[in-house]
Amino acid sequence: MFLGEHQHTLDVKGRVILPARFRERLSSGLVFVPGQDRCIDVYPLTAFEKRVEQLRALPREDQDARSYLRVLLAGAHEEKPDSQGRVTVPPRLRSYAKLDKDLTINGADEKIEIWDRENWETYRGPAEDAFANLDGSFVQ
Repeated sequence: MFLGEHQHTLDVKGRVILPARFRERLSSGLVFVPGQDRCIDVYPLTAFEKRVEQLRALPREDQDARSYLRVLLAGAHEEKPDSQGRVTVPPRLRSYAKLDKDLTINGADEKIEIWDRENWETYRGPAEDAFANLDGSFVQ
C-alpha cells in the first residue's frame, strides 16, 4: 500500500526521483497513466495489469467506457526506475498534468499520484474541507 505526501522536483530531463519508501514496490516496473483531476497515476506493473483486467469487464457498447479505456491505454507508458530510483515522466503526460518543476507525489493505496505542486495545493484545500464535512455513511 502506498501512503503519504512527498515533495520532489522534476529535473530538466523530465525525471523524478521516486520516494524511497515506494521504490521497492516499483523496482520491477511501473506504468504511468493519465489520472483523474489532471494528475498522473503510477501503478506497479502487476497492479496495472489487474486494473486493466477489471476494466475489460466494462460494456464495450457504452460510449463513456470506450472513451475512458482509449484515453487511459493510449496514454499509458511503461517504465523501470534506474539504479538511483529515477523515472522519466513521458512528455505527453507531463503536459497533461501541467507538471512544472515542483511536484507532490501522493500515496493512494495501490497506486501513487504525481501532481504539479501548485495544482495539488489548489485541489487539496477544498478537498480537505469537503472531507472534514463528510459523515462517512457511504463507507458503511
